[in-house]
Amino acid sequence: MTRGMRRVCRIVIAAAAVLTAGFGELRGTGDLGVVVERASGRLQVVDSTARISLGVVEGLGDLSHASVVYSRDARFAYVFGRDGGLTKVDILTGTVVARVVQAGNSIGGAISGDGTLVAVSNYDPGGVKVFDARTLELVKEIPATFGAEGARSKVVGLTDAPGRRFVFSLYDAGEIWIADFSHGDEAAVTRIRDVGRQPYDALITADGRHYVAGLFGEDGLALVDLWHPELGARRILAGYGRGEQPLPVYKMPHLEGWAMTENHAFLPAVGRHEVLVVDRRTWREIGRVPVHGQPVFVMARPDGREVWVNFAHPRNDTIQIIDVESLTIRHTIEPGPAVLHMEFTPRGDEVWVSVRDADRVDVYDTATYRRLATVAVEKPSGIFLTARAHRIGL
Repeated sequence: MTRGMRRVCRIVIAAAAVLTAGFGELRGTGDLGVVVERASGRLQVVDSTARISLGVVEGLGDLSHASVVYSRDARFAYVFGRDGGLTKVDILTGTVVARVVQAGNSIGGAISGDGTLVAVSNYDPGGVKVFDARTLELVKEIPATFGAEGARSKVVGLTDAPGRRFVFSLYDAGEIWIADFSHGDEAAVTRIRDVGRQPYDALITADGRHYVAGLFGEDGLALVDLWHPELGARRILAGYGRGEQPLPVYKMPHLEGWAMTENHAFLPAVGRHEVLVVDRRTWREIGRVPVHGQPVFVMARPDGREVWVNFAHPRNDTIQIIDVESLTIRHTIEPGPAVLHMEFTPRGDEVWVSVRDADRVDVYDTATYRRLATVAVEKPSGIFLTARAHRIGL
């Protein structure tokens, strides 16, 4: 063996030692994920194949409304805390790589398609801050100012879009903005005004073409075609609850988890015990499915055959499963008190369910609806598997 070959061998052995000194054996990240412990400011790193927890990462601040995105190699999790904290976590070693408290009150974030930028949406001060994904150094601040006096709006519904762009909604202004970083770190910002009252959350379709914002101030949604943003926002499902008495809203639906099947979109009706069914070609309502309570997450199994729904307090111990062909309830599961989130494994054979008030995450077989495993987690909320690294808008 030559001296050069011996040197290469030493480097490989040293790198393997570093990787195995932390959370365990040398491995890939494709079947890993994290579960948020919302009360303790921690993450549990989980293995979705073995259905076990690998360990805990601490010191992440206020995770009462936390969300997570992944680097392109699915090794690093970027955690967005409610206290304005942005934390980069290495899920292979279970360590915090970098952390910055960048605002007073935040509500999620996104990573650019090329993996170089991480954006955070802020309530206080209202706006978006964009960071270098490698170092978490600030790249750009975009204040969400509106009106003659330059007031700042809360920012919600932040997603990545193709072409190194970010799209987000201004809750107080009734606007949708597109920040385009395709030519460098100085964003070109397109403002779409008069989209409707109080956009409260949003999603982008899996192909990256349409951005849809829910409206809290009225019954309806705003749709932007990102191929043609110059056309502005189109109002869809306007007045879907006209003539009906709305119920008190105990928890706002999360639109990122909307179910998108081949031909239909399934989405929660705000303040109603219904899931709305929309034709994706025309974006018109074609039906409604009565459900157990006020829907929070309405999520399609990856094959599009079923839609799984969980609910707001006080009916939050139940999951209902909608058959996409018949638009009827196929099955009902009662995992336990405070079902907050669901996450399908990449091909949909299993689903992970957080049961907050029972301090556990349950794993179900999606074919038989049988519970396969339980993982002890203190006050779990969001579950984020690394398959998200390769999907637009997640």
